[in-house]
Amino acid sequence: MTNVLGIVAEYNPFHNGHLYHLAASKKRTRAEYTVAIISGNFVQRGNVSIVDKWTKAQMAIACGVDLVIELPVVYSTSSAENFAYGAIKTLNSLNIIDYVSFGSETSDLDILNKFADVLYKEPSEFKSLLNHELSKGISFPKARENALLMYLNDIRKYANILSSPNNILAIEYLKSLKKLKSPIRPITLQRQGPSYNDINIVDKYASATAIREMLKNKNLVNLQKCVPNTTFRILYESFKKGHIVQDLSAFDKEILYTLRKMSIKDIKELPDVSEGLENAIKNAANSCNTVNELINIVKSKRYTQTRIQRILVSALLNITKKDLILANKTDTYIRVLGVNNKGKKLLSAIKAENPRLNIVTSVKKFMDSNTNKNISAMLQKDFFATDVYTLGYSYDSWANLDYTHKLVITQ
Repeated sequence: MTNVLGIVAEYNPFHNGHLYHLAASKKRTRAEYTVAIISGNFVQRGNVSIVDKWTKAQMAIACGVDLVIELPVVYSTSSAENFAYGAIKTLNSLNIIDYVSFGSETSDLDILNKFADVLYKEPSEFKSLLNHELSKGISFPKARENALLMYLNDIRKYANILSSPNNILAIEYLKSLKKLKSPIRPITLQRQGPSYNDINIVDKYASATAIREMLKNKNLVNLQKCVPNTTFRILYESFKKGHIVQDLSAFDKEILYTLRKMSIKDIKELPDVSEGLENAIKNAANSCNTVNELINIVKSKRYTQTRIQRILVSALLNITKKDLILANKTDTYIRVLGVNNKGKKLLSAIKAENPRLNIVTSVKKFMDSNTNKNISAMLQKDFFATDVYTLGYSYDSWANLDYTHKLVITQ
Protein backbone atom coordinates (compact mmCIF):
# COMPACT_ATOMS: atom_id res chain seq x y z
CA MET A 1 0.00 0.00 0.00
CA THR A 2 1.25 3.48 -0.85
CA ASN A 3 1.87 6.08 1.85
CA VAL A 4 -0.72 6.20 4.63
CA LEU A 5 -1.07 9.36 6.70
CA GLY A 6 -2.30 9.40 10.28
CA ILE A 7 -3.85 12.49 11.89
CA VAL A 8 -4.92 13.04 15.50
CA ALA A 9 -7.68 15.62 15.84
CA GLU A 10 -10.76 16.77 17.68
CA TYR A 11 -12.48 18.44 14.71
CA ASN A 12 -14.64 20.41 17.10
CA PRO A 13 -15.82 21.30 14.48
CA PHE A 14 -13.89 20.68 11.23
CA HIS A 15 -12.88 24.14 9.91
CA ASN A 16 -10.72 25.72 7.23
CA GLY A 17 -7.57 25.37 9.34
CA HIS A 18 -8.18 21.62 9.50
CA LEU A 19 -8.77 21.52 5.76
CA TYR A 20 -5.45 23.30 5.17
CA HIS A 21 -3.64 20.92 7.54
CA LEU A 22 -5.13 17.85 5.86
CA ALA A 23 -4.30 18.99 2.31
CA ALA A 24 -0.78 20.20 3.19
CA SER A 25 -0.01 16.99 5.10
CA LYS A 26 -1.12 14.84 2.17
CA LYS A 27 1.00 16.88 -0.21
CA ARG A 28 4.09 16.78 1.98
CA THR A 29 3.93 13.03 2.62
CA ARG A 30 2.57 12.09 -0.81
CA ALA A 31 -0.04 10.07 1.04
CA GLU A 32 -2.87 8.47 -0.90
CA TYR A 33 -4.75 7.33 2.19
CA THR A 34 -5.59 9.14 5.42
CA VAL A 35 -6.68 7.81 8.83
CA ALA A 36 -7.94 10.23 11.49
CA ILE A 37 -8.12 9.36 15.18
CA ILE A 38 -10.66 11.77 16.68
CA SER A 39 -12.00 12.44 20.14
CA GLY A 40 -15.65 11.49 20.52
CA ASN A 41 -18.36 13.40 22.35
CA PHE A 42 -16.08 14.85 25.06
CA VAL A 43 -12.72 16.50 24.39
CA GLN A 44 -9.28 16.88 25.88
CA ARG A 45 -9.58 20.33 27.43
CA GLY A 46 -12.40 19.17 29.68
CA ASN A 47 -15.34 20.16 27.54
CA VAL A 48 -17.98 18.72 25.24
CA SER A 49 -17.88 18.35 21.48
CA ILE A 50 -20.26 20.78 19.83
CA VAL A 51 -21.64 17.95 17.67
CA ASP A 52 -21.62 14.19 18.18
CA LYS A 53 -18.82 11.91 17.04
CA TRP A 54 -20.62 10.57 13.95
CA THR A 55 -21.31 14.10 12.75
CA LYS A 56 -17.62 14.93 13.17
CA ALA A 57 -16.74 11.79 11.19
CA GLN A 58 -19.16 12.88 8.46
CA MET A 59 -17.43 16.29 8.24
CA ALA A 60 -13.97 14.72 8.10
CA ILE A 61 -14.81 12.21 5.39
CA ALA A 62 -16.60 14.85 3.30
CA CYS A 63 -13.38 16.89 3.41
CA GLY A 64 -10.96 14.12 2.43
CA VAL A 65 -10.29 11.74 5.32
CA ASP A 66 -10.72 8.07 4.35
CA LEU A 67 -11.10 6.31 7.70
CA VAL A 68 -12.24 7.86 11.01
CA ILE A 69 -11.57 6.05 14.30
CA GLU A 70 -12.76 7.13 17.74
CA LEU A 71 -10.19 7.72 20.45
CA PRO A 72 -11.49 5.97 23.60
CA VAL A 73 -13.10 8.44 25.98
CA VAL A 74 -10.73 7.45 28.79
CA TYR A 75 -7.94 9.01 26.69
CA SER A 76 -9.86 11.77 24.91
CA THR A 77 -10.80 13.45 28.21
CA SER A 78 -7.39 13.07 29.84
CA SER A 79 -4.19 15.11 30.10
CA ALA A 80 -2.14 15.94 27.01
CA GLU A 81 0.24 13.11 27.90
CA ASN A 82 -2.49 10.45 28.10
CA PHE A 83 -4.42 11.86 25.13
CA ALA A 84 -1.32 11.69 22.92
CA TYR A 85 -0.30 8.25 24.15
CA GLY A 86 -3.75 6.79 23.49
CA ALA A 87 -3.84 8.28 19.99
CA ILE A 88 -0.34 7.18 18.99
CA LYS A 89 -0.90 3.74 20.52
CA THR A 90 -4.02 3.39 18.36
CA LEU A 91 -2.31 4.56 15.16
CA ASN A 92 0.70 2.35 15.84
CA SER A 93 -1.49 -0.74 16.30
CA LEU A 94 -2.80 -0.44 12.72
CA ASN A 95 0.62 -1.49 11.34
CA ILE A 96 0.03 0.47 8.12
CA ILE A 97 0.66 4.11 9.11
CA ASP A 98 3.74 5.71 7.52
CA TYR A 99 3.41 9.28 8.82
CA VAL A 100 1.63 11.11 11.59
CA SER A 101 1.02 14.82 11.07
CA PHE A 102 0.05 17.35 13.70
CA GLY A 103 -0.27 21.10 13.83
CA SER A 104 1.87 23.22 16.11
CA GLU A 105 2.64 26.87 16.70
CA THR A 106 6.22 26.20 15.61
CA SER A 107 7.18 24.27 12.49
CA ASP A 108 10.58 23.29 13.95
CA LEU A 109 10.42 19.55 14.60
CA ASP A 110 14.00 19.49 15.95
CA ILE A 111 13.13 21.86 18.79
CA LEU A 112 10.00 19.89 19.66
CA ASN A 113 12.06 16.69 19.64
CA LYS A 114 14.53 18.18 22.11
CA PHE A 115 11.73 18.68 24.61
CA ALA A 116 10.30 15.24 23.88
CA ASP A 117 13.70 13.59 24.48
CA VAL A 118 13.99 15.17 27.92
CA LEU A 119 10.47 14.17 28.90
CA TYR A 120 10.97 10.63 27.61
CA LYS A 121 14.36 10.03 29.24
CA GLU A 122 13.66 12.12 32.39
CA PRO A 123 17.30 12.72 33.41
CA SER A 124 17.85 13.14 37.13
CA GLU A 125 18.81 16.82 36.83
CA PHE A 126 15.51 17.58 35.09
CA LYS A 127 13.52 15.68 37.74
CA SER A 128 15.24 17.67 40.48
CA LEU A 129 14.41 20.93 38.73
CA LEU A 130 10.80 19.84 38.30
CA ASN A 131 10.41 18.95 41.98
CA HIS A 132 11.92 22.29 42.94
CA GLU A 133 9.45 24.17 40.74
CA LEU A 134 6.49 22.16 42.04
CA SER A 135 7.49 23.06 45.59
CA LYS A 136 6.67 26.69 44.73
CA GLY A 137 2.95 25.82 44.54
CA ILE A 138 2.53 26.47 40.83
CA SER A 139 0.63 24.23 38.38
CA PHE A 140 2.29 21.12 36.99
CA PRO A 141 2.34 22.43 33.37
CA LYS A 142 4.02 25.66 34.48
CA ALA A 143 6.48 23.81 36.74
CA ARG A 144 7.39 21.47 33.88
CA GLU A 145 7.82 24.40 31.50
CA ASN A 146 10.17 26.18 33.93
CA ALA A 147 12.15 22.99 34.58
CA LEU A 148 12.57 22.26 30.86
CA LEU A 149 13.73 25.80 30.11
CA MET A 150 16.29 25.64 32.91
CA TYR A 151 17.46 22.18 31.89
CA LEU A 152 17.92 23.16 28.23
CA ASN A 153 19.60 26.38 29.39
CA ASP A 154 18.39 28.64 26.59
CA ILE A 155 15.32 30.50 27.79
CA ARG A 156 15.33 33.05 24.95
CA LYS A 157 15.33 30.35 22.27
CA TYR A 158 12.67 28.12 23.83
CA ALA A 159 10.58 30.52 25.92
CA ASN A 160 7.45 30.56 23.75
CA ILE A 161 7.36 26.86 22.86
CA LEU A 162 5.72 25.53 26.01
CA SER A 163 3.16 28.30 26.34
CA SER A 164 1.31 27.10 23.23
CA PRO A 165 -1.23 24.24 23.53
CA ASN A 166 -0.55 22.67 20.13
CA ASN A 167 3.20 22.65 20.79
CA ILE A 168 2.57 20.84 24.07
CA LEU A 169 0.49 18.18 22.32
CA ALA A 170 3.11 17.89 19.56
CA ILE A 171 5.81 17.20 22.16
CA GLU A 172 3.60 14.54 23.74
CA TYR A 173 3.01 12.87 20.35
CA LEU A 174 6.77 12.73 19.81
CA LYS A 175 7.35 11.36 23.30
CA SER A 176 4.74 8.64 22.73
CA LEU A 177 6.37 7.63 19.45
CA LYS A 178 9.64 7.20 21.33
CA LYS A 179 7.98 5.32 24.19
CA LEU A 180 6.29 2.88 21.81
CA LYS A 181 9.41 2.65 19.60
CA SER A 182 7.06 3.31 16.71
CA PRO A 183 8.29 3.34 13.11
CA ILE A 184 5.75 6.05 12.25
CA ARG A 185 7.49 9.20 11.00
CA PRO A 186 6.28 12.50 12.48
CA ILE A 187 5.78 15.75 10.60
CA THR A 188 4.45 19.03 11.88
CA LEU A 189 2.86 21.97 10.09
CA GLN A 190 2.66 25.47 11.50
CA ARG A 191 -0.85 26.33 12.60
CA GLN A 192 -2.68 28.69 10.25
CA GLY A 193 -4.85 31.55 11.47
CA PRO A 194 -5.64 32.70 15.03
CA SER A 195 -4.49 30.91 18.17
CA TYR A 196 -6.67 28.42 20.02
CA ASN A 197 -8.57 30.90 22.22
CA ASP A 198 -8.56 33.82 19.77
CA ILE A 199 -12.07 34.93 18.76
CA ASN A 200 -10.97 36.96 15.72
CA ILE A 201 -11.29 35.95 12.05
CA VAL A 202 -8.11 36.20 9.96
CA ASP A 203 -8.89 35.86 6.25
CA LYS A 204 -10.92 32.64 6.08
CA TYR A 205 -9.49 31.22 9.30
CA ALA A 206 -10.91 31.24 12.83
CA SER A 207 -10.16 29.12 15.86
CA ALA A 208 -12.52 26.31 16.85
CA THR A 209 -13.29 28.38 19.96
CA ALA A 210 -14.43 31.32 17.81
CA ILE A 211 -16.48 29.05 15.56
CA ARG A 212 -18.30 27.56 18.54
CA GLU A 213 -19.08 31.11 19.68
CA MET A 214 -20.50 31.87 16.22
CA LEU A 215 -22.82 28.90 16.55
CA LYS A 216 -23.82 29.94 20.04
CA ASN A 217 -24.64 33.46 18.82
CA LYS A 218 -26.24 32.21 15.56
CA ASN A 219 -23.69 34.20 13.57
CA LEU A 220 -24.12 32.15 10.40
CA VAL A 221 -22.59 34.74 8.04
CA ASN A 222 -19.17 34.60 9.72
CA LEU A 223 -19.49 30.86 10.32
CA GLN A 224 -19.86 30.22 6.60
CA LYS A 225 -16.61 32.11 5.93
CA CYS A 226 -14.55 29.94 8.27
CA VAL A 227 -15.64 26.37 7.54
CA PRO A 228 -15.87 24.25 4.38
CA ASN A 229 -19.29 24.26 2.69
CA THR A 230 -19.95 20.66 3.73
CA THR A 231 -19.19 21.49 7.37
CA PHE A 232 -21.54 24.46 7.22
CA ARG A 233 -24.40 22.35 5.84
CA ILE A 234 -23.83 19.61 8.43
CA LEU A 235 -23.65 22.11 11.31
CA TYR A 236 -26.77 23.86 10.09
CA GLU A 237 -28.69 20.56 10.00
CA SER A 238 -27.49 19.70 13.51
CA PHE A 239 -28.53 23.16 14.69
CA LYS A 240 -32.04 22.75 13.23
CA LYS A 241 -32.40 19.34 14.89
CA GLY A 242 -31.37 20.74 18.29
CA HIS A 243 -28.29 18.51 18.34
CA ILE A 244 -25.74 21.21 19.13
CA VAL A 245 -24.20 21.02 22.62
CA GLN A 246 -22.56 24.36 23.32
CA ASP A 247 -20.33 23.68 26.32
CA LEU A 248 -20.03 21.95 29.69
CA SER A 249 -22.72 24.19 31.20
CA ALA A 250 -25.26 21.98 29.40
CA PHE A 251 -24.57 19.49 32.19
CA ASP A 252 -24.58 21.87 35.17
CA LYS A 253 -27.12 19.96 37.23
CA GLU A 254 -25.87 16.49 36.25
CA ILE A 255 -22.32 17.37 37.33
CA LEU A 256 -23.36 19.00 40.60
CA TYR A 257 -25.71 16.09 41.36
CA THR A 258 -22.90 13.61 40.70
CA LEU A 259 -20.39 15.44 42.89
CA ARG A 260 -22.88 15.85 45.74
CA LYS A 261 -23.63 12.14 45.53
CA MET A 262 -19.94 11.17 45.59
CA SER A 263 -17.97 10.85 48.79
CA ILE A 264 -14.70 12.73 49.24
CA LYS A 265 -12.94 9.37 48.84
CA ASP A 266 -14.72 8.84 45.49
CA ILE A 267 -13.67 12.28 44.23
CA LYS A 268 -10.09 11.53 45.26
CA GLU A 269 -10.11 8.60 42.81
CA LEU A 270 -10.83 10.84 39.81
CA PRO A 271 -7.91 11.53 37.41
CA ASP A 272 -6.02 14.79 38.08
CA VAL A 273 -7.19 14.96 41.71
CA SER A 274 -4.34 15.20 44.23
CA GLU A 275 -3.09 17.06 47.29
CA GLY A 276 -6.48 17.43 48.94
CA LEU A 277 -8.17 18.95 45.88
CA GLU A 278 -11.08 16.57 46.50
CA ASN A 279 -12.07 18.59 49.58
CA ALA A 280 -12.19 21.88 47.68
CA ILE A 281 -14.27 20.30 44.90
CA LYS A 282 -16.70 18.70 47.35
CA ASN A 283 -17.18 21.95 49.29
CA ALA A 284 -17.72 23.95 46.10
CA ALA A 285 -20.21 21.40 44.72
CA ASN A 286 -22.24 21.72 47.91
CA SER A 287 -22.60 25.48 47.57
CA CYS A 288 -22.71 26.23 43.81
CA ASN A 289 -25.53 26.42 41.30
CA THR A 290 -23.42 26.12 38.13
CA VAL A 291 -20.25 24.50 36.84
CA ASN A 292 -18.72 27.93 36.11
CA GLU A 293 -19.22 28.98 39.72
CA LEU A 294 -17.51 25.80 40.90
CA ILE A 295 -14.57 26.26 38.53
CA ASN A 296 -14.05 29.88 39.62
CA ILE A 297 -14.01 28.83 43.28
CA VAL A 298 -11.61 25.89 42.87
CA LYS A 299 -9.15 27.06 40.20
CA SER A 300 -5.90 28.59 41.43
CA LYS A 301 -2.30 29.20 40.49
CA ARG A 302 -1.69 25.47 40.99
CA TYR A 303 -4.93 24.05 39.56
CA THR A 304 -5.79 25.39 36.11
CA GLN A 305 -9.30 25.79 34.75
CA THR A 306 -8.66 23.09 32.14
CA ARG A 307 -7.57 20.64 34.82
CA ILE A 308 -10.67 21.35 36.90
CA GLN A 309 -12.90 20.90 33.83
CA ARG A 310 -11.29 17.53 33.07
CA ILE A 311 -11.99 16.43 36.63
CA LEU A 312 -15.64 17.46 36.28
CA VAL A 313 -15.97 15.53 33.01
CA SER A 314 -14.39 12.48 34.65
CA ALA A 315 -16.93 12.71 37.47
CA LEU A 316 -19.79 13.06 35.00
CA LEU A 317 -18.64 10.04 32.98
CA ASN A 318 -17.49 7.94 35.96
CA ILE A 319 -13.88 7.74 34.78
CA THR A 320 -11.39 6.95 37.54
CA LYS A 321 -7.62 6.67 37.94
CA LYS A 322 -8.03 2.90 37.78
CA ASP A 323 -9.68 3.24 34.36
CA LEU A 324 -6.58 4.99 33.00
CA ILE A 325 -4.32 2.28 34.40
CA LEU A 326 -6.59 -0.34 32.82
CA ALA A 327 -6.54 1.47 29.46
CA ASN A 328 -2.74 1.56 29.33
CA LYS A 329 -2.43 -2.19 29.84
CA THR A 330 -5.40 -3.19 27.65
CA ASP A 331 -5.07 -4.38 24.06
CA THR A 332 -5.94 -1.68 21.53
CA TYR A 333 -9.36 -1.71 19.91
CA ILE A 334 -10.39 0.20 16.80
CA ARG A 335 -13.85 1.77 16.94
CA VAL A 336 -14.68 2.76 13.39
CA LEU A 337 -16.95 5.80 13.05
CA GLY A 338 -16.83 6.31 9.29
CA VAL A 339 -15.27 5.23 6.00
CA ASN A 340 -15.30 5.96 2.30
CA ASN A 341 -14.32 3.49 -0.43
CA LYS A 342 -10.62 4.08 0.17
CA GLY A 343 -11.28 3.64 3.90
CA LYS A 344 -12.73 0.18 3.21
CA LYS A 345 -9.47 -0.74 1.49
CA LEU A 346 -7.60 0.55 4.52
CA LEU A 347 -9.66 -1.66 6.83
CA SER A 348 -8.84 -4.70 4.67
CA ALA A 349 -5.15 -3.82 4.80
CA ILE A 350 -5.27 -3.34 8.58
CA LYS A 351 -6.91 -6.75 9.07
CA ALA A 352 -4.25 -8.35 6.86
CA GLU A 353 -1.36 -6.66 8.70
CA ASN A 354 -2.73 -7.23 12.20
CA PRO A 355 -5.33 -10.05 12.15
CA ARG A 356 -5.60 -10.11 15.96
CA LEU A 357 -6.52 -6.43 16.22
CA ASN A 358 -9.97 -5.81 17.68
CA ILE A 359 -11.90 -3.83 15.05
CA VAL A 360 -15.40 -2.63 15.95
CA THR A 361 -17.70 -1.79 13.07
CA SER A 362 -20.87 -3.26 14.60
CA VAL A 363 -21.07 -2.74 18.35
CA LYS A 364 -23.66 -5.46 18.90
CA LYS A 365 -21.76 -8.09 16.93
CA PHE A 366 -18.50 -7.21 18.65
CA MET A 367 -19.94 -7.17 22.19
CA ASP A 368 -21.73 -10.48 21.59
CA SER A 369 -18.51 -12.23 20.58
CA ASN A 370 -15.83 -10.36 22.55
CA THR A 371 -14.18 -12.24 25.44
CA ASN A 372 -11.73 -9.51 26.50
CA LYS A 373 -13.26 -8.04 29.68
CA ASN A 374 -10.93 -5.02 29.69
CA ILE A 375 -11.92 -3.99 26.18
CA SER A 376 -15.59 -4.44 27.07
CA ALA A 377 -15.12 -2.23 30.13
CA MET A 378 -13.46 0.52 28.06
CA LEU A 379 -16.14 0.35 25.38
CA GLN A 380 -18.84 0.64 28.04
CA LYS A 381 -17.24 3.95 29.06
CA ASP A 382 -17.50 5.12 25.44
CA PHE A 383 -21.16 4.06 25.27
CA PHE A 384 -22.00 5.78 28.55
CA ALA A 385 -20.32 8.98 27.34
CA THR A 386 -22.68 8.99 24.34
CA ASP A 387 -25.71 8.35 26.54
CA VAL A 388 -24.75 11.30 28.76
CA TYR A 389 -23.89 13.54 25.81
CA THR A 390 -27.34 13.34 24.24
CA LEU A 391 -28.83 14.77 27.45
CA GLY A 392 -27.40 18.06 26.18
CA TYR A 393 -29.64 18.00 23.09
CA SER A 394 -32.66 20.26 22.86
CA TYR A 395 -34.62 17.37 21.33
CA ASP A 396 -34.37 13.59 20.88
CA SER A 397 -32.06 12.76 23.78
CA TRP A 398 -31.94 9.06 22.96
CA ALA A 399 -29.70 6.52 24.69
CA ASN A 400 -27.96 3.45 23.18
CA LEU A 401 -26.93 5.30 20.01
CA ASP A 402 -23.69 3.30 19.90
CA TYR A 403 -25.84 0.25 19.22
CA THR A 404 -28.30 1.87 16.83
CA HIS A 405 -26.38 4.59 14.93
CA LYS A 406 -25.05 3.40 11.57
CA LEU A 407 -21.48 3.88 10.42
CA VAL A 408 -20.88 6.95 8.29
CA ILE A 409 -20.26 5.39 4.85
CA THR A 410 -19.69 7.47 1.72
CA GLN A 411 -18.46 6.70 -1.77
